[in-house]
Amino acid sequence: MSAITFRHYLPGDEPGIVSLWNRCLTWDPVTELRFRKLVLLDPNFDPHGMRIAVRGGSVVGVFYSIRRRLPMLGTELESDKGWVPFFFVDPDCRREGVATRLLEDAMAFMRANKRETLLFSGYAPNYIVPGIDRSGYPAGAAFLDKAGFQRNYTAVAMDYHLVPFDIPEDVRQLKKQRISEGYSFATAADRDLYELIQFATDHFNSDWGRAIREGLLQNLTMQQILVARHHGELVGFCLHGGYEGVRERFGPFGVDSGQRGKGIGKILLYDCLYLMRSQGMHGAWFLWTGEQSAAGQLYKKLGFNISRSFDVVSRSL
Repeated sequence: MSAITFRHYLPGDEPGIVSLWNRCLTWDPVTELRFRKLVLLDPNFDPHGMRIAVRGGSVVGVFYSIRRRLPMLGTELESDKGWVPFFFVDPDCRREGVATRLLEDAMAFMRANKRETLLFSGYAPNYIVPGIDRSGYPAGAAFLDKAGFQRNYTAVAMDYHLVPFDIPEDVRQLKKQRISEGYSFATAADRDLYELIQFATDHFNSDWGRAIREGLLQNLTMQQILVARHHGELVGFCLHGGYEGVRERFGPFGVDSGQRGKGIGKILLYDCLYLMRSQGMHGAWFLWTGEQSAAGQLYKKLGFNISRSFDVVSRSL
């Protein structure tokens, strides 16, 4: 066999990368369009962070590392961190040290840019998965373990079957009670947008505010967003189709911490799922929550099932 050479990404590598990706990452296939949007058009994309292994003119390994050069709304540059959204090696070239060399090159790239910690994955806005799926990719998980990555926390993806869905009577009555107490639940309007984006950013995650704003500039419609208010003050929101224009993808979704325990989140969740079912959808899913979090427990009580589990891991550089 010819020798394997190592370099960074070059224009023209895209078909080989996508083809090998779909051969290796069978739980997370992509199209060239999706690769373009999530990787090449990412404002933080740097060709030198995408390490490539080549044999005989063909891409046989990829290790993508990225650092933030432009801040998201309301965030700093996180100048101590770097992320690995994905990596993979041709099955025919494994156990030849390819992944190890690619990781070493990626770490050298991050050190040259003064990064102190490397994470898999958790990168926003364009993450593929939240972390390593040990069930789907046991060899990849073992590689990260051996390379010194340690678990920070575990996130779960959940799915819900919508075909038999209906709003229970007790939830309908709860909603009536809350409305009598000064709460309102409505589809978002233009007057809500500034406050909604700030609320999502400040109370939860800057990526949530970004997702709403950028989603509305693309395929997201106002009819996919629900807001809850108490005597006029925004206290919660819920939507679907906020990421990549996938209508069945639920979230983001959040309620002011001072309003929890009153069923506001439950009302929004049921209303949003009903909205999705009324549009003919057969399922709802999301990619990332803590199983033991308040939201995670609410999803499980409603009937969401865990479909995947991801370990968010990191190592010092």
